[in-house]
Amino acid sequence: MTQHRFIWTVFLTLTLASTTCNSQVKTDLPKDSVIKSTLISIGQPKLIKHPAAKGYSRGAGNVYCALMDKAGNLWFGTTYDGVYRFDGKSFINFTTKDGLNDNCVNSILEDKDGNIWFGTNVGVCRYDGNTITNIPITSNNFSGATGVMLQDKSGIMWFSTANGVYCYNGKSFTHFLENDTVINKNRLHLKMVDCMLEDKNGNIWFGSGMMGGEGICRYDGKSITSFKPNDDVWICNMLEDKVGNIWFSGRSHGYFRYDGKTFTDFTEKIGFSPIIDTLETLCLTGKVGFGPILEDKIGNIWFTGKMSRFGGDGGIWRYDDKSCSNYTTIEGFGDYQVWCMVEDKEGNIWIGTNNTGLYRFDGKTFACFSE
Repeated sequence: MTQHRFIWTVFLTLTLASTTCNSQVKTDLPKDSVIKSTLISIGQPKLIKHPAAKGYSRGAGNVYCALMDKAGNLWFGTTYDGVYRFDGKSFINFTTKDGLNDNCVNSILEDKDGNIWFGTNVGVCRYDGNTITNIPITSNNFSGATGVMLQDKSGIMWFSTANGVYCYNGKSFTHFLENDTVINKNRLHLKMVDCMLEDKNGNIWFGSGMMGGEGICRYDGKSITSFKPNDDVWICNMLEDKVGNIWFSGRSHGYFRYDGKTFTDFTEKIGFSPIIDTLETLCLTGKVGFGPILEDKIGNIWFTGKMSRFGGDGGIWRYDDKSCSNYTTIEGFGDYQVWCMVEDKEGNIWIGTNNTGLYRFDGKTFACFSE
């Protein structure tokens, strides 16, 4: 869990109203909820660091999530200034002026029809290439923050909120666990889920956040089960690689891998150890443990280390199944907190950091794309 996730988690807990069991949420949108985007005709060469977001900040000015769409465009969601789209030449900025319901973007997803979805601090928006539509999840016209999103193989959309996980079939929302067909012997709640994925076998995995405390949860289509390898209950990120291993980023005990039978601690093999802090220390110093995981086109697994500002192994790490290479400020990477990573069609790794930091790594050097 990262600092910003901690902030929106607390925000969610204080603001979300509970929903009715097995209720469906109407999505017949009023006319004023569909807003035409008024995009600038000429983009900008870099992301702009606004005065309020400069410097080390808890939750403001982070390049927090990233996506490459089917057309090869890169999307970067920020916690301060909406979302940017990069076409290989320039950045175009989407904000509330263009129809976003909030400028704090927690997640980005492209669905099977090519629509781009944004999970924000007040709900969900969908961009069809022409207009941005606000799609409320909760009842009584109350929209709460959305953490992460997933579309499964059948086309169902999954959304995490402080009130639990919701499913969307294109017409209405249902609360996932308020379904009598789901066997939930452990009485899991799936509140504050930080990450989700569907594996090659169709299982849906959920990584529980700080206030969830439920570890790794897996839904096999019938029942939902919780795992807590190394007693880690706070799972920040997960990834399924090309051969079917599932990688997890745990807040307390680092990285570990699941091969379909067993969980294996991978942190020591990579070459750095986790930071184990109390909640008080986390809030006061801003330390965070482990961040995003990425598999590139040739099968390398990329990790992020500790914040070099506080000492330890910072920057990013590349594992080629034999050894691990660390890239930090020596190679020109001038920041210390990584929130997201994405690979472009040329094989470059893009890295989003705090302080509106955006870097491109070509395998040798870092280039900064913010000013």
